[in-house]
Amino acid sequence: MDRYSFLNAAHTAFFADLYDQYLESPDSVEPSWRAFFQGFDFANEYNGGPVEQLSQAYTSSNSVGVDSSAQLGQLQKEFAVLKLIDAYRTYGHLLTKTNPLRDRKVEHPDLSLEKFGLSQADLNVNFEAAKTIQLPTTTLGQIIAQLEKIYCTTLGIEYKYITDEAAVQWIQNHYEATEAKFDSEEKKEILHKLIEAVSFENFLNTKYVGQKRFSLEGLEAAIPAMDFMMDAAAEKGVEEIVVGMAHRGRLNVLANVFHKPAQDIFAEFDGKDYDAVEGFDGDVKYHLGLTSTRKTRSGKEIHVNLTPNPSHLETVGAVIEGIARAKQDTIFVNEPSKVLPIALHGDAAIAGQGIVYEIVQMAKLRGYKTEGTIHIVLNNQVGFTTNYSDGRSSTYSTDVAKVTQSPVLHVNADDTEAAVRAFLFALDYRMHFGTDVFIDLVGYRKYGHNEGDEPKFTQPILYKLISKHPNSRNIYNARLLEDKVVDDAFVKSLEKQYKDALEQELSTSREKEFAKVRTFMEENWDGFHIAGRDKMVADYDTKVSKEKLTAIAEVITALPGDKKFINKVTRLIGDRKAMFFEKDALDWAMGELLAYGTLLTDGYDVRMSGQDVERGTFSHRHAVVKTEDTEESIILLNQLKEQNGQMRIFNSLLAEYAVLGFEYGYALTNPNTLTIWEAQFGDFSNGAQIMMDQYISAAEDKWSNQNGIVMLLPHGYENQGAEHSSARLERYLQLCAESNMFVTNVTTPANFFHLMRRQMITDFRKPLINMSPKSLLRHPAAVSSISDFTDGKFQYVIDDANVNAADVKSVVLCSGKFYYDLVAKREELGRKDIAFVRIEQLFPLPIEQIAEVLAKYTNADDFVWGQEEPRNMGAYGHMLMNFDLKPLRYAGNQAFSAPASGSSVRSKKRYAEAIAKVFDKNL
Repeated sequence: MDRYSFLNAAHTAFFADLYDQYLESPDSVEPSWRAFFQGFDFANEYNGGPVEQLSQAYTSSNSVGVDSSAQLGQLQKEFAVLKLIDAYRTYGHLLTKTNPLRDRKVEHPDLSLEKFGLSQADLNVNFEAAKTIQLPTTTLGQIIAQLEKIYCTTLGIEYKYITDEAAVQWIQNHYEATEAKFDSEEKKEILHKLIEAVSFENFLNTKYVGQKRFSLEGLEAAIPAMDFMMDAAAEKGVEEIVVGMAHRGRLNVLANVFHKPAQDIFAEFDGKDYDAVEGFDGDVKYHLGLTSTRKTRSGKEIHVNLTPNPSHLETVGAVIEGIARAKQDTIFVNEPSKVLPIALHGDAAIAGQGIVYEIVQMAKLRGYKTEGTIHIVLNNQVGFTTNYSDGRSSTYSTDVAKVTQSPVLHVNADDTEAAVRAFLFALDYRMHFGTDVFIDLVGYRKYGHNEGDEPKFTQPILYKLISKHPNSRNIYNARLLEDKVVDDAFVKSLEKQYKDALEQELSTSREKEFAKVRTFMEENWDGFHIAGRDKMVADYDTKVSKEKLTAIAEVITALPGDKKFINKVTRLIGDRKAMFFEKDALDWAMGELLAYGTLLTDGYDVRMSGQDVERGTFSHRHAVVKTEDTEESIILLNQLKEQNGQMRIFNSLLAEYAVLGFEYGYALTNPNTLTIWEAQFGDFSNGAQIMMDQYISAAEDKWSNQNGIVMLLPHGYENQGAEHSSARLERYLQLCAESNMFVTNVTTPANFFHLMRRQMITDFRKPLINMSPKSLLRHPAAVSSISDFTDGKFQYVIDDANVNAADVKSVVLCSGKFYYDLVAKREELGRKDIAFVRIEQLFPLPIEQIAEVLAKYTNADDFVWGQEEPRNMGAYGHMLMNFDLKPLRYAGNQAFSAPASGSSVRSKKRYAEAIAKVFDKNL
């Protein structure tokens, strides 16, 4: 349709010329026409559909002409109404009644009629613009009433910052549609779930007075809303739901959404010990996870997982994304939307904790996307004791959603039906667009930070309001009684039935001696067993046949002939071919890639992520090569002739915390994938220290969760300053206890090869922290022969093969790159009375293997621990605590606050002094 036809087709040329003049110089056009064209442009840009509707409406009248000022004025007002409608769509959320306790403290937008060139006289005028909000032609007064009903009640929405026109149109079509009504049975079910939510908290408050439970009171609407959303998800084909949430409301969610037996919760309140599980200490009840199968009201089944989490509130958000992606990569490869991640946040935490921003930035990246997460903010308007006005600068706690142009629904937790609608709308949006969506459920916190806290110390006015405020169950119950949907007898029956069930569960619980251990995602770990030290220092058959190794080498040393690569890549791949097929001297990168290749042929997957891992920070790996002309990515490891697994490797965003959390979740879900996170430099892992402290080192003990995550941390003193020298080995060793993880610092490509293979062929999984080399990546002595791969195994300790044991007076224990520098110094000095024994695995310390080696040195009287790190760092403290075979003389630098000097001259001097102390006990 011609865009001017709605005025009069006979005068199109005139209008076209005038419009062109307006486009070239707006001020040259008569003011009324200029206002008209501005409205036309606005409507055409933002409301393509409505313009056509208006065009049709005005074309139907043959009386329109260029001299019809009345018609022109009416048309200009139509566009004014369109602007008003768009303003409500953009700013209506600022006028919502989403705070159940008090008026919202936000600056109200000006939506007065006068601002849009309208007046009170227009309220009774019919406008075609009504059709844009799915009304028939109607008066401006009715249009405004409908806009306020849609955008300004207890449910509001932010979405006008979204640039995807399809998404905007979808939101408008669905959100502005006639409000979906719940039938009487659905309303009864909503009330039923509210009764459960409220009664559960009341029961705990009565039976366990003063005990911490971090109740959901003030936000009970979350229970029916989540319940309905999960049932709807099953109807839409979702088969797996992965939920992460902090402690507030967790027990209620466990009991009334995940259907954790209440008797288990009561046993935890009673402080009972756990039934006998070796190496399991447990955690507080509101940190524990659960995996269960939920049956919907229609009879469908859906698998639900509530992930264990520590008190670091937002860490679990990264973990659930990794869990979801692992399930999508392995179980739902072609239907990833069948896995739904749901993250529940507190309003203070989502606004205040930086990991949320990292997670949001991962949402659309190819290595981390999970087809959209539903983020639910349980907004209780206070963080611990901090008012929201001191907890964020943004208008909303959910403003991080704008980073990915995700819509945000704001809803009053007192309006339970509105909450349910918001959750269902969010689900529909996620399933349709495969992107994130946020819900801001605004309620309050009935008690203080915990049930023993006095909130009036810090919020006396707020808690006066809360003390007088009815709970959402009573509000909704009164509404249903008034509408005659239920009667008092029905409500009392539901309450009695639920309370009687809780009493029975409590009675059953108190008959049992122990609390039950329920392992999160236990079905994923069938055939795997919790391992102690004996298995962690045992020998495993990690060798491979030369035929298999050769077949892999042939593929990863040959570039596709039909593609063009830069000369350096061609030369690099050629060098790898020569080192395998001609020189029999394989460097670190070759050994690493062969390890992955053999695992892929054995049927394992390999996943690696981190900053610049595709080529490697030190340009050594080149697991991904790029064509010169198109930058096509080629992973040679995915072209193996006998490939039974998939190599997945991704450069991460410039973040550590969320990425390591993601990979931890991935490894937690799939024990048959070698899951690796590599730090760009080893010390950068301190940006993710919370994941180490709370998950990697402690999860098996707290939650009975095995995990095979591998952390590769470049480590070594090459005069690169404090930040690029030490991976802080000492910190990981301080976290080691009770066989919780491996810590290694291996020195040869073959030993790294066997280490990676050992990680997968065992019937248990432990996190592996490996101090990866930097200079050894290209060190001429740090090479291995093919036979080291085909005939060897992982060596916990490597003896010195270049000395006669009878001649040795000093035995130096060391690890990592330091060994090569010590050997070079020994050759320079011509010493034959000193041996260097490499401790390749530092935890669990292989005492038996070390003792066997030391027994050979019968004439030695000087036993040394040598290291390149300062005395208060590195492995020295660990050796003092765990090694008692011989008294150890320390040889190395003194204690320093920084890991290394920033001056290369000073750094070299200190390094030389450390080496000198190894050779001279008098220094």
